[in-house]
Amino acid sequence: MRIIYLLILVYIVYQVFINTNEDLGTNIKPHVGIVDITGEMAESKANSDDFAKGLDSAYKNSGLKAVIVRINSPGGSPVQAEYMYNLIKFYQKKYPDIKIYAVCVDACASAAYYVAVAAENIYASPASMVGSIGVLYNGFGFVDLINKVGITRRLQTSGVNKSLLDPFTPETDFAKQKLQIMLDQVHEQFINRVKEGRGKRLHIDNDTFSGLFWTGEQALAMGLIDGFASSGQLAREIVKIPDVIDYTHKQNLFDRVTKNLGTALADELPLSFGVKPGFK
Repeated sequence: MRIIYLLILVYIVYQVFINTNEDLGTNIKPHVGIVDITGEMAESKANSDDFAKGLDSAYKNSGLKAVIVRINSPGGSPVQAEYMYNLIKFYQKKYPDIKIYAVCVDACASAAYYVAVAAENIYASPASMVGSIGVLYNGFGFVDLINKVGITRRLQTSGVNKSLLDPFTPETDFAKQKLQIMLDQVHEQFINRVKEGRGKRLHIDNDTFSGLFWTGEQALAMGLIDGFASSGQLAREIVKIPDVIDYTHKQNLFDRVTKNLGTALADELPLSFGVKPGFK
């Protein structure tokens, strides 16, 4: 009896840690594959590693005829966005007959829209939030607060600019200028990706790259998207293949534990060397 219990326990552990994602590679019926990008784009959340695994699973299936990247994200890391953008371009080049579409759900803003423009066509709902082609840095200053409560900041650095973004010391003109140069550079990278992806469909005015966001209805008029459709509508009415398979990589318990450990270390280590900036 103990052996039976042990075998059951081993099976449960295997299912939880190893076999969370179903192997869909044997389904050769013509279908459309879906890979989701959901939530804030960051290394520990909607990230390029999971996105790559989803695309890899889809393209291993010989029945794959088109891919829909379904996006519901307010944005996040420009690095993760660039990685995902490059993944889409890689598969477009390697499998030119398998078209990749992007579908915006509630939100497809900032870094999320960065990814969307890699697709050949972008669809959304008239009520979707689309755009926000800009870059920001979030930070706080506590100089007046610590002075009021009588706290003395003790900070030693090796390197004259090491404490450049320290929130407990006054911000300098040099620090603001340095940060602005970096933000502008990333913004220019974003703009170039949008221009490359949308081409002549894009109607550029003074607001296009200002960081504003728009409804799907407004985005269509601006050339930011190509039409209105859900992922199901797109498969049925445009691709003309109603069968859909979701290839989104779902992290198992082991993935989550190891990734959370790695993220905790990644979050702690930069604090030893300086402030970790957040771009969106």
